[in-house]
Amino acid sequence: QVPLVQSGGDLVQAGGSLRLSCVASGNIALIRAMRWYRQAPGKQREFVARISSNGMTEYADSAKGRFTISGDVALTTVDLAMHSLKPEDTAVYYCNADLFPYGSTSAADFWGLGTQVTVSS
Repeated sequence: QVPLVQSGGDLVQAGGSLRLSCVASGNIALIRAMRWYRQAPGKQREFVARISSNGMTEYADSAKGRFTISGDVALTTVDLAMHSLKPEDTAVYYCNADLFPYGSTSAADFWGLGTQVTVSS
């Protein structure tokens, strides 16, 4: 198992900023990519941002220009800096790791427990 420990969720006013962090530890040989997803009440979980082991990043249209994903070289710590937050950004944010555990030839997905972000209008 690879626990993903998330932090940084909070209540913030519209226009404010937050930084979420995700730390992966344990049985990790190689992290291929780390992603952030979010799930608002009554909605499906949706992709927010991704960073790959080669440093390439990808964002949902809703996050472009406002959110920045970054990580250390091994991607064991990944942050999501969120600016100009809107009430529609309110959701539980989940960290996701795509990685090879030690001793495995197959990649696996692991998820954090989620952290609440609430943006008030």
